[in-house]
Amino acid sequence: MGKLAVLESNVLVLNSGYTAIRITSARRAFILLIREAAEVVTTDDGQFRTFDLAAWILWSDLVRANSSPRHGNGHEPPDWVRTPRLAIAVPRVIRLLHYTGRPQREVRLTRRNIHARDLFRCHYCGKRFTTRDLTVDHIVPRSQGGRDTWDNLVTACVPCNSRKGGRTPQGANMRLRRKPTKPRTNPTVTERLQNPKYRLWRAFVDESSPYLASGS
Repeated sequence: MGKLAVLESNVLVLNSGYTAIRITSARRAFILLIREAAEVVTTDDGQFRTFDLAAWILWSDLVRANSSPRHGNGHEPPDWVRTPRLAIAVPRVIRLLHYTGRPQREVRLTRRNIHARDLFRCHYCGKRFTTRDLTVDHIVPRSQGGRDTWDNLVTACVPCNSRKGGRTPQGANMRLRRKPTKPRTNPTVTERLQNPKYRLWRAFVDESSPYLASGS
């Protein structure tokens, strides 16, 4: 995984009371750590441990020195951000030190959540793609009054989106694989919980947890 991709990877954010409130990028998580507004949370043998940035850098050095995949998150190998002087493990979970707010109750309509809801598959050809090769398509184009809503936005690959152009599926002689709907739970969280890399998240959220915002 390249450095830019690593910095856009997902980090779960907790409030000061250890309640999951949102998902952010690794880039934003490191900014919060640098500002001393957050700390890293891991678990080791069922016990939670917390680290400020300086301690997290030392922890990263120990992991690298021991050539160990252990990261305090279910023993999955960490992703790394590398600089000329340092290699720092990307945290999976951070905790805000002075924020007590609760999670948002509404699933945010974002590109990331649409891709996750649609399982990274094009709604027209049905093939699975990487995020880089996917777009978000308006079923009813904006030029025809289409709105930015859950039931009018779908994941589409670049070739299918280009073929459809500024037409409706009917006008382009294309068929939707299924009708899009608003998800009941945050699709990015649901998708990440299936990945062993984010096993630590399961200590704080599950698929029936309150909605979490996806964003910075």
